[in-house]
Amino acid sequence: MSHKISIMLVDDHAVVRAGVGRLLEQYPEYEVIAEAESGEKAYQLFGEIKPDILIIDLSMPGMGGLEAIRRILMRYPKANILVLSMHENLSFVNQAMKLGAKGYIIKNSLAEELIQAIESVSKGNIYLSEELAGHVALQSSNPKNDPVHDLSAREFEIFRLLAEGKEIDHIAKTLNISVKTVSNYQTAIKQKLGVHNAVELIRYALRVGAIKNSV
Repeated sequence: MSHKISIMLVDDHAVVRAGVGRLLEQYPEYEVIAEAESGEKAYQLFGEIKPDILIIDLSMPGMGGLEAIRRILMRYPKANILVLSMHENLSFVNQAMKLGAKGYIIKNSLAEELIQAIESVSKGNIYLSEELAGHVALQSSNPKNDPVHDLSAREFEIFRLLAEGKEIDHIAKTLNISVKTVSNYQTAIKQKLGVHNAVELIRYALRVGAIKNSV
């Protein structure tokens, strides 16, 4: 019998993990060997089981998906990571791919596309949904890139958390860095984006889709 492709699912919504799991059960070549509901758990479990593919969401409580991807790839650079997210915004796509994710598809994609993405990523290839690939190509041809795309992955994650109203000490604890380091990042982020206060930062984050308007 040929080797099954082992998959780990990471999403804070059990119904999403269950839905993807049921889909993959229809394909004998795939096997879901672990699930996690947070970035912290994903990082811990990945080292224990080393799946062939990690399918991960980005928006989760605590350590988000981007930070989990960063930590996993720092320790396991050959990890095959596929992002399955509700975020269609290029800010998230760019950050995930810059970190080293092999693929990115959105949650309302057809089941067939998820299978195509898994197949591609399992071979070490890059996979973007056709729509996202078009947007990325258009952005690359536009010389007037938004400064948010120049943020590092760590800067983007802190930018997102600040825009969500998280306090500096909370961010420091979540990312396991010092309060002073977060403060330094905050200063650098404001300079890069040309914002001067918390209100401007939140407006900027809303404009580029880094956070959702809760109203």
